[in-house]
Amino acid sequence: MNVSGSVSTELIGQRLRHFDRRTRLPLRPDCLWKIESGAVRTLTMREDGTYVTLGLWGVGDVVSPALSKADPFHIECLTLGEASLLPLNQHDRVNEALIRQIQQLQEFIEILHARPVDMSLLRLLGWLAKKFGRQVDGGQAIDLRLTHQEIAEILGITRVTVTRLLKEFEEQGAIARLPRQYIVLCDRDPFWYYQI
Repeated sequence: MNVSGSVSTELIGQRLRHFDRRTRLPLRPDCLWKIESGAVRTLTMREDGTYVTLGLWGVGDVVSPALSKADPFHIECLTLGEASLLPLNQHDRVNEALIRQIQQLQEFIEILHARPVDMSLLRLLGWLAKKFGRQVDGGQAIDLRLTHQEIAEILGITRVTVTRLLKEFEEQGAIARLPRQYIVLCDRDPFWYYQI
């Protein structure tokens, strides 16, 4: 029996799996995990033990060790969520998912390379609002709760820097915080003070 035949048989009755926050999805090199609800991050670890976030993924996105050369490679749930397995032999569905992932990775890389660091953080907040947000009075609420440490790991900066910059952004009116610490990008352009 070939691998693709055994994968399809194995997946019957196991299409949708539920995951808790902070759990890791099992690594399946023969399949992609398609995120059906919630959010996950892909990450690796440096030699010094610090984590490097490789991407943030939400509904409709796919993740798999088959898409990365990182070692180690992990898929961690940032929220409660559900994911289904998409066998690599389903070419039409896989191709569409891969094109979407490549586009998102390029956006993510642009954010990571933005300078100065405060611009990079503002761009990340805008991207999170677009991907994981909803319209509210005065702006866009980000429904994905990330700790300052998680944001720091994404941008490759310190947690203290993230905390300081978020406080400055709030004082400048670029963001506002709701009681449960969701961040809202105000209706005006968050890059207003960089314009000449």
